[in-house]
Amino acid sequence: MATPLVTKDADIETAAHAAQCVVETHHRLAGWLKCGVTLAQIDTFVAEQLADLKCRSCFLGYKAGGSPAFPSHACLSPNACIVHGTAGFTTEPMKPGDLLSIDLGVTYRGWIGDAAWTYAFEEASDEAQRLMTCGRESIAQGIAQLRPENTYIEFAGAVQACVEGEYGYHCVRGLGGHGIGRKLHQPPFIANNVPTHPGEWPDANTRCKPGTLIAVEPMIAVGTAQIAQRGKEWPIFTADGSLSVHYEHDVLITDGDPRVLTAGLEELPDIVG
Repeated sequence: MATPLVTKDADIETAAHAAQCVVETHHRLAGWLKCGVTLAQIDTFVAEQLADLKCRSCFLGYKAGGSPAFPSHACLSPNACIVHGTAGFTTEPMKPGDLLSIDLGVTYRGWIGDAAWTYAFEEASDEAQRLMTCGRESIAQGIAQLRPENTYIEFAGAVQACVEGEYGYHCVRGLGGHGIGRKLHQPPFIANNVPTHPGEWPDANTRCKPGTLIAVEPMIAVGTAQIAQRGKEWPIFTADGSLSVHYEHDVLITDGDPRVLTAGLEELPDIVG
């Protein structure tokens, strides 16, 4: 399937507005989150903010790959939960030192915004702080490679070099970013690690074409690149139970420097509450 290109100024700005709805919701979350809140309470807060911003969740009710309809407004993934945590998969309140990755996807006037960030509650261990720093740095280094003279493998190579080469952590395998626009998921698939054999990642050598709108999202674990999942149920965990983080930006590939539509996420604090 060909990747739809976003070239009209009006479409680009509407997509940018959708992305900024996600950024604003993250900033509101960062000022509200505190120890003692549950995932269900966080999800309710997200729903209220999206309604206030005149957009809606594109995750709620989403179906993919034979999984049940996603039951929450946001993906709420604590500690060893890498992605796709639902508001009800645990009722445990957040406690000091917990990490929580919050992935928000919205629809605004037919366009999608989709971005994730990771927070620590009240305090962060040295390991957790280093892991969050790795997440921030790896996504920035990857985005810098999203230029028309490059292919997507340069993005993955930069992310993997940072995560595995500089920090000694693991890029989670089998998960990655994707094209967005008027649909939440469309080509290309954007891995966070370079392929190890032919055919593993068909889009690896696709050139970064101006007008392509993508959500890139390093998912990083302390101890393993492997995942654990119960059948087709939504939460995905690290196979060894080690800590994980998830960072995601929306990026428009241009004729020059990449345009980060979710600019402002990098101003979020690592520690909340």
